[in-house]
Amino acid sequence: MIDLTGKVALVTGGSRGIGRAICLQLADLGADVAVNYRGNAEAAQEVVDAIQAKGRRAIAVQADVRFYNEVEAMVKTVVKELGTIHILVNNAGLTRDNVMMRMKEEDWDIVIDTNLKGAFNCIKAVQRTMIKNRYGRIVNIISIAGIGGNAGQANYASAKAGLIGLTKSVAKELGSRNITCNAVAPGYIPTDLTADLPEEFVEQARKLTPLGRLGTVEDVAKVVAFFASDAAEFVTGEVLRVDGGMIF
Repeated sequence: MIDLTGKVALVTGGSRGIGRAICLQLADLGADVAVNYRGNAEAAQEVVDAIQAKGRRAIAVQADVRFYNEVEAMVKTVVKELGTIHILVNNAGLTRDNVMMRMKEEDWDIVIDTNLKGAFNCIKAVQRTMIKNRYGRIVNIISIAGIGGNAGQANYASAKAGLIGLTKSVAKELGSRNITCNAVAPGYIPTDLTADLPEEFVEQARKLTPLGRLGTVEDVAKVVAFFASDAAEFVTGEVLRVDGGMIF
């Protein structure tokens, strides 16, 4: 049984989709949660209310993870309000899909800056607190696109592949301080982020999944909770696919 009682988690992009499910899962297991959001304060507050209804402490914290000054201010707020940070889940991300011939430079930049640089900013900002505690659990949400690539997602796949390298490097840098860093690679998970994908893509994803169904946000959240817990205290630098066995 995973028990996160007494732990404080910061989840970026926690107001919807996979991030929301992670926030609720961690709270179910006893953690207090800081719910980061970029623009939708109402959605973030709904997650906070749901966590508080479970008897856990929760706050909503606004920051665009692309900018280190905003991330640094967010971390200071979480530490002030909740006492510390034991768990960081780098979930914030976005897509700007197109074939490379038509991909605009700004679409490349915003995806790399949000999905990859954003995780770097958050890890950099929280590591001092975790080092002081001599305890930390960092979980990066990547994608099987970062492992196998995906046509029309050169920016997204590159950012997620970069997160694999970041995960392994951080695991080596911070392991001696009792801080682990792992990555979870979801397959196709229906969320707002994937809502605009063609139906034929969705059906193909289902056919390629040996378990015969699409994944859920809860499937991902459960694995994140494992990495965030002491059940995974001797696991670091790992990339775990949550894709139902999809060949990608």
